[in-house]
Amino acid sequence: MRRSARPDPGHYPYLDSAAGTPPRPQPIALSHRGFAPDGGENTLAAFERAVDLGFRYLEIDVHASSDGVVVVFHDEVLDRVTGVRGPVAARTARELGGLSVGGRGGIPTLEAVLLRWPELRLNIDVKSDACVRPFADLINRHAAHDRVLVASFSDRRRLAVLRLLDRPTASSAGMAVNTLLKLAAPLGLAGPLARAARVQALQVPETYRGVRVVTRGFVRRCAAAGLQVHVWTVNERAGMDRLLDLGVHGIVSDAADVLAECMAGRSTWPPGRPGS
Repeated sequence: MRRSARPDPGHYPYLDSAAGTPPRPQPIALSHRGFAPDGGENTLAAFERAVDLGFRYLEIDVHASSDGVVVVFHDEVLDRVTGVRGPVAARTARELGGLSVGGRGGIPTLEAVLLRWPELRLNIDVKSDACVRPFADLINRHAAHDRVLVASFSDRRRLAVLRLLDRPTASSAGMAVNTLLKLAAPLGLAGPLARAARVQALQVPETYRGVRVVTRGFVRRCAAAGLQVHVWTVNERAGMDRLLDLGVHGIVSDAADVLAECMAGRSTWPPGRPGS
């Protein structure tokens, strides 16, 4: 009975070698929006640079274009990184692909990323309600369920995606479920709650509004409930080492070069080159 209350990571290949394979699991290293220290986040060029560093996991964001195509972009509006004003959702995928993101190319479609690197695993933050159905349809069409983890700050949106997918797919908690699990973990209720919320991972900052979220006890309790803990966004080597010493299962970083160096000092790196 107790076992059945735990999420079963064996059903989610995304997470298997993500934390390694027995008997010595290794943490997941996720390159945040690719590697773009000089601009061009969430572009094919940024992803290529992360892959060249040895990353097998990327954290990316998706929206829907005006013609219902899933595109890789973080903000709701284009202003910050393209120099063009207006919402992403007001332009077609072709128009978005023709824009310059930090001088590193246009806004790519998610399909292009899936096809370019067939072994790459993607932590995907679904940013808009309009993206829910086209995103689920794309994952179903490419049978990419084992390659993605569905994320969103909105648990309602995240669950809407999961209901549309043809096969079980890994997912991380939104803000509401993250808060509940943080409160439930000391009471031994994290496992049943995570199973009800269809969650296999918690992706959290080390601290939030001055409150420490990630502690050794929190990581231990989550692991006992079958939950992985991934921490974002960690860009300093000292912070990476401190969190890995606490036992976290994954780190998300803008500083992919620093994270690769950190992982190389602790395990075999690179873990296998996607697309090779």
